[in-house]
Amino acid sequence: MDFFLARISHMGTYPKTATLEGVPIMGPYRKLWFTLIAVLAVTFALLGFYGGEVYRQAPPIPGQVVTTDGKPLFGREDILDGQTAWQSVGGMQLGSVWGHGAYQAPDWTADWLHRELTAWLDLAAREKHGQDYAQLDAGAQAALRAELKAEYRANRSDAATDTLTVSPRRARAMEQTAAYYDQLFSDAPALHRSRENFAMKENTLPDAARRTQLTHFFFWTAWAAATEREGKNVTYTNNWPHEPLIDNVPSAENVMWSILSVVVLLAGIGFLVWAWAFLRGKEEDEPQAPAKDPLTTFPLTPSQRALGKYLFLVVALFGFQVLLGGFTAHYTVEGQKFYGVDLSQWFPYSLVRTWHIQSALFWIATGFLAAGLFLAPLINGGRDPKFQKVGVDILFWALVLVVVGSFTGNYLAIAQIMPPDLNFWLGHQGYEYVDLGRLWQIGKFAGICFWLVLMLRGIVPALRTPGGDKNLLALLTASVAAIGLFYGAGFFYGERTHLTVMEYWRWWIVHLWVEGFFEVFATTALAFIFSTLGLVSRRMATTASLASASLFMLGGIPGTFHHLYFAGTTTPVMAIGASFSALEVVPLIVLGHEAWENWRLKTRAPWMENLKWPLMCFVAVAFWNMLGAGVFGFMINPPVSLYYIQGLNTTPVHAHAALFGVYGFLALGFTLLVLRYIRPQYALSPGLMKLAFWGMNLGLALMIFTSLLPVGLIQFHASVSEGMWYARSEAFMQQELLKNLRWGRTFGDVVFLLGALAIVMQVILGLLSGKPAQAEPRLQAKAARG
Repeated sequence: MDFFLARISHMGTYPKTATLEGVPIMGPYRKLWFTLIAVLAVTFALLGFYGGEVYRQAPPIPGQVVTTDGKPLFGREDILDGQTAWQSVGGMQLGSVWGHGAYQAPDWTADWLHRELTAWLDLAAREKHGQDYAQLDAGAQAALRAELKAEYRANRSDAATDTLTVSPRRARAMEQTAAYYDQLFSDAPALHRSRENFAMKENTLPDAARRTQLTHFFFWTAWAAATEREGKNVTYTNNWPHEPLIDNVPSAENVMWSILSVVVLLAGIGFLVWAWAFLRGKEEDEPQAPAKDPLTTFPLTPSQRALGKYLFLVVALFGFQVLLGGFTAHYTVEGQKFYGVDLSQWFPYSLVRTWHIQSALFWIATGFLAAGLFLAPLINGGRDPKFQKVGVDILFWALVLVVVGSFTGNYLAIAQIMPPDLNFWLGHQGYEYVDLGRLWQIGKFAGICFWLVLMLRGIVPALRTPGGDKNLLALLTASVAAIGLFYGAGFFYGERTHLTVMEYWRWWIVHLWVEGFFEVFATTALAFIFSTLGLVSRRMATTASLASASLFMLGGIPGTFHHLYFAGTTTPVMAIGASFSALEVVPLIVLGHEAWENWRLKTRAPWMENLKWPLMCFVAVAFWNMLGAGVFGFMINPPVSLYYIQGLNTTPVHAHAALFGVYGFLALGFTLLVLRYIRPQYALSPGLMKLAFWGMNLGLALMIFTSLLPVGLIQFHASVSEGMWYARSEAFMQQELLKNLRWGRTFGDVVFLLGALAIVMQVILGLLSGKPAQAEPRLQAKAARG
């Protein structure tokens, strides 16, 4: 929790400005509430207005592709059929498109484009000079490249006739490129070695007709990346990927907004320092810590007792995810084998990577849900609303059903057992982080909404109770509602939705829902817990939470656009994304203070020793928020930086450090916190917890600094010097140095695995330690009377 933010604004005493059934809200926090409301109004207006721009300016999908001599090639429905075929093989979990997806196989957009360009050059060289392009002198090569650029960057899409026209020579180049992909996605012996190097299973897409459709989709993504918008000198993807053959280089706007994003970052840091120095009010004296842990004075309610199975699900999925992570990483060096055993036909890279990511989202979300369900009775005065335990039990089994159903669907889809017309609904959507079939996505949304109902049943009566400061509780209520409702953004696209439009809504979930509203919920929930424990004042906790929410949302909401620079959007989207995503970093660079505040809490009272390890997890959250989300996040955020490194191993550097380092440690901290109260007689093992905490932190650092980051930086150089296609190519990625660096990740993985298994064992031992201890009889009777 950002306690330091509580000191930024001078909060005087103001008249109470609003009430809820006689309960004061806002009051002394009026300025902070109005600031938060203004931030939300302005930033969502920006996100919505330029979201309309995304719809209006998305690259066209031509109704028909024909040659200049009138030969029809394929049409819109063929391209969209290819998109569904791509989804069924794992989509973004097998290579990437427009830079979004997995990192072992090529980026299909950059790879197709380069292969088609070189095929065109060879065809032209043979037609004009009777020899291959590589055999020509420099002058002849330069002349052909000028002709190539003129043909490929010209926009020959006619909106009036809904037709895209290509030259016969380009059609032949497309045919040659498609033939390569047809072999690659089959079991053709000639490309067996390539499939191994790309971690693809044999016969990835068995149906020949669907392979043909797949090539139409890949062609269209490459066409959009090479073709200039009408009246502009940049392509539909803002000149991404870097491809020197047709002068795909960073645009002037790209460079300009990259520089301005750094200026915005420095300005944001400067204003934060000035606010700290000049606007902070008189610091409050810390409250006297209670002699006894206040939460132990409440008898456990039936719904809280039922949370043990949630904690088991958290660590079971966490352990499963970690094992899958090692499995997935090993495929980057052996491709189809796991230490010599060919498992790819049953558990290919695209499947285990899907499960690895999905299990992470499931266990982290379950940890957050468990923390909320633990708080609900406390908020309600230590009592369960009627049938709360039944609701908690139903929600748990619904979660299990969604996990098992979605994982089964993923398997059947990638094994190509799932009928194509059912794949999107029951199998694999193909989009990273929202891979689960739509039916399971609906189930997940229903479960989150049901959690929202369970939470509100405990919160609303407390809000209606006269007296007391309800501002922190009101903010907690708002964050709970946002978590429950904003996952619904995933339903604004379908199986055949335009890729650009889909990306807009997908990042509402991956960025806005996860990185925005979960962050506010975590901050507010911790503030509520610490103030309830009597370790910080309610005033300080409320002020810190409101100020934090404004800062997170100011950069986080319009900062969603920084994922869309090269996804078929226009310059204004780049400008908004670059400017506001820089502001996301501002509160993260000063999180050392938060780490210190969390660390210092353990000395406030002797009983805080029981909460040492949850607090240590929250300290780790602050550290990885600064490094993983802040430093590594900004490393890839400016447009000119992301232009060269989108889709390289620099992206998983940020993803691992931010997703596990921040949200993973948060969920584990919540898990240990809930465990401490539902098994109060159980003492965590110092040995196991030291191994768990330091093993996970050291292992994460090792896998980043000894493997992912060095590989990413080497790829970065290749992308700048040769092009994106080369940085992701088989020839480049299979160099001995890069193979050794990927092997070197094993050390970090093993250290992390030991830490992960230690915390899994610790939580399971705690849950098996016996029934929850009863509170004092006097307190039980009091709770029974309500």
